Amino acid sequence: MSISRRKTSFGLPLIVVILLSIALLPGCETDTDEDKVRDTLAVVEKSVEEKDIRTALSRISKTYRDGQGNDFEGIKGLILFYFFRHAAISVLLHEVEIQVQGAAATADFQALLSSRAGESVNLLPEAVGSYRFHVVLTRESDEWKVQAATWEKSGGSRGETAE
Repeated sequence: MSISRRKTSFGLPLIVVILLSIALLPGCETDTDEDKVRDTLAVVEKSVEEKDIRTALSRISKTYRDGQGNDFEGIKGLILFYFFRHAAISVLLHEVEIQVQGAAATADFQALLSSRAGESVNLLPEAVGSYRFHVVLTRESDEWKVQAATWEKSGGSRGETAE
């Protein structure tokens, strides 16, 4: 009887360990590159709304270049201009499509941007615009960073900036 008891007492902990291992496996999954690109976009979206220039710039490549002639310093100046010009900025990204090929990715999305100038008690935004973005990202040290971006006001011409 002691032999079968040993088998039972040894088998139960082994089964528990196996079941726990199987249950914990889904939690060990790593994010895909597409997930990481989405996270980068979410961080930029949130940092713009919070006017957190340091975090926003941390997701832009130092080698940033776009068709409007902006480099890293130029896009930094553009972001700061909007931060100083508008007391509150709201960003809503939708229709996000991401494609990843190796260490490069593109993200195409619609962005609804709204802002208020000054300390206004009016809850309605003073400026609202819908823009279509095409963003090129590169993987730099396991982080996805914006390498270039083009945008157009819905119904407008490419490269227009949000006012």
